[in-house]
Amino acid sequence: MKKDFSKISFLSLFLLFSVAPQLIQARKNNSQMLTVKSTTFETNNTKMHRGINIGNALEAPNEGDWGVVIKDEYFKIIREAGFDTVRIPIRWSNHAGSVPPYKIDDNFFKRVDWVVNKSLEQGLITIINIHHYEEIMQKPEEHEDRFLALWKQISEHYRNYPDTLYFELLNEPNGALTSDIWNKFIEEAVSIIRETNPTRKIIIGPADWNSVYKLKELKVPEGDKNIIVTFHFYTPFEFTHQGAEWVSPSPPVGKKWIGNEAEQKQITDELDIAVRWATEHNNISLFMGEFGAYSKADMASRVRWTYFVAREAEKRNIAWAYWEFCSGFGAYDPVKNEWREDLLNALIPPPNKYYVSVDTEHGSILGSGWYNEGSYATIKISETSLGFLVQDVFDHFEGLGSRDIVIDARTVKVYVNGPRIIRAVWRKDYTMALLTTLGVGIILGVAILLYKIQRFSLLSVDFRNATLHSSLVLFSLHTFLRLGSLKLKQQR
Repeated sequence: MKKDFSKISFLSLFLLFSVAPQLIQARKNNSQMLTVKSTTFETNNTKMHRGINIGNALEAPNEGDWGVVIKDEYFKIIREAGFDTVRIPIRWSNHAGSVPPYKIDDNFFKRVDWVVNKSLEQGLITIINIHHYEEIMQKPEEHEDRFLALWKQISEHYRNYPDTLYFELLNEPNGALTSDIWNKFIEEAVSIIRETNPTRKIIIGPADWNSVYKLKELKVPEGDKNIIVTFHFYTPFEFTHQGAEWVSPSPPVGKKWIGNEAEQKQITDELDIAVRWATEHNNISLFMGEFGAYSKADMASRVRWTYFVAREAEKRNIAWAYWEFCSGFGAYDPVKNEWREDLLNALIPPPNKYYVSVDTEHGSILGSGWYNEGSYATIKISETSLGFLVQDVFDHFEGLGSRDIVIDARTVKVYVNGPRIIRAVWRKDYTMALLTTLGVGIILGVAILLYKIQRFSLLSVDFRNATLHSSLVLFSLHTFLRLGSLKLKQQR
């Protein structure tokens, strides 16, 4: 059967002209990376400042079920790190009767007493709440009496404890527990607590998982000056909860938080919602009771996000408690018995130290970490080109300043005078793809030429001479490709 080489030749030319326009260098991303300015935080009138949750312990069905058992030394470790507040989530509903009088188990009360006392002994403001009361979220009216009975027992039990023990009514009301129903429960629960604890701090929060967007529907008991309003902060959720096994569907892993202007604005806009609401409600004290990024996110992004959220909350005089101490979000490693230093420093920055954050879309980059003010951080990218036909080629470092020093094509020294964000910018290189396409086109052209000479004798040139000429063409092509390959190696 006769083969139509003209179609093959046409295909090679089509490939050539399809790739060629892409040789134009990709535009460089010159977006300005913003940094957080250092500010002085003044403690609000709740005395709370910087706190941490000891999560996945007493709010598990049973302590230890989720891998955390609270150790006595944890509270000293927390205080010495610089925190002044501990929030202790507690699943009372799993340790109380299901019928009146809904009595709380004595042994469980003793365990909570021990934990609370160890926290108070360290001079920490200690918050206890009702956590993971799932039944009340599904059928609130059926559990109203039980909820109030739990608070009657808790408030009477701790009536003589120091005023540094705070009560938080319920963690993250959601589901069928709507704002209207929840406001009614708040009024009733606060009234019960005030019978035995007239001046104790009580923390309440809005519905829809303590969302800032539901603050407008929250009704604060009138005339009570010892109410604190909480909200939880996990924005953007697709970053903070990436890979979270308990979320369905779970956000995919790989989302970074760089800290550009749009990302920062998303956070500050939500914090400002809370501040505006508080201003309209007699400047009531605010408490960001939970915020954190799950361990499936990359550490550099977690540090950037945590540092920014904490500092922005402090600028707005909002006390906070990080979620959480030693589990999936944990700032402390319970196996190594040591803080994850980058996260701890993001929460409580050491004096005169700043975080230098580095990021790259391809390959790996070294240099992220905390550095002394006035020092230099050495940033180095491992490779400058990746791929074969279409290559990703390192172009430049973004975020450099006048005092930074470029050492070589892949290394720079960054002057540390505040938080810094350095990003490796890459571009596409189609040189090898073009050379390959050209080579294929030439080879096909030579093949067509030889075929026609042999089959149809269209030219008056001796066949052996044509073969010799073709060999020279192929040799030239080989040399051309070889030089192109050497050029690419030099780029590396």
